[in-house]
Amino acid sequence: MDERGYCRIVGRLKDMIIRGGENLHPAQIEEVLYRHPAVAEVAVVGLPDDRWGGVAGAFIRPRDPDAPPTVADLRSHVRAHLSPQKTPTRWYAVDGYPLTGPGKIQKFAIRQAWERGEHAGHELAE
Repeated sequence: MDERGYCRIVGRLKDMIIRGGENLHPAQIEEVLYRHPAVAEVAVVGLPDDRWGGVAGAFIRPRDPDAPPTVADLRSHVRAHLSPQKTPTRWYAVDGYPLTGPGKIQKFAIRQAWERGEHAGHELAE
């Protein structure tokens, strides 16, 4: 609980993103992005947002790091398959992901790195 009496959830058993009262399922968004030919791997993570409470951030490992996809191309691809509110609002290129022992992506670690500013400068181009 913060100084104003608001409770903040810092971890969830599920990775669901609550955007303006609507539940977004990262796995659904990831499934669509995996189908894009320029995407090798993707992790969709809930990121804090002053207006919406939380928004979807897509952390993409491009198939070709020298020619990553553009945000416009990825946004168009997602919009062709999902409703507009499920489209990520923040897009980042990454070389890899923090993994658990069995190889599962640690989304909480991605979010923490983003909060520390470690992804600044890695935004995908429009």
